[in-house]
Amino acid sequence: MAHVETVQQIYEAFGRGDVPAILGALAADVEWEYGVNSTDVPWLQPRRGHEGAAAFFQALAAIEISAFAVKGLFAAGNTVIGLIDIQFTVKATGKKVVEEDEVHIWHFDAAGKVARFRHRVDTHQHQTAFR
Repeated sequence: MAHVETVQQIYEAFGRGDVPAILGALAADVEWEYGVNSTDVPWLQPRRGHEGAAAFFQALAAIEISAFAVKGLFAAGNTVIGLIDIQFTVKATGKKVVEEDEVHIWHFDAAGKVARFRHRVDTHQHQTAFR
């Protein structure tokens, strides 16, 4: 349950705009948005370390979030999966993104810090709204 509580605290910090609190829950060498990237959307780029994760939050300045709801958190071992409903508008284009059951994958290291994170989203929808 400790990992679920950490993810809950991260989402609460996100709601407050408290990026330092989020970074405090991450491993120094965290892989943020790990894996293959098939889009040039700034908030979906692979990043590494606290600096990279902070750059993700800076990239979110390009959007205006109108709804964000954590629908469920599911844990198995050192992994927590979050189901998220989110709606936002890309400021530069005015286009809206509506994600139902967006998946967030949180992997924890032995010290209880987030070692890897990624979003599983409708990349086509994000790409279309961004362009």
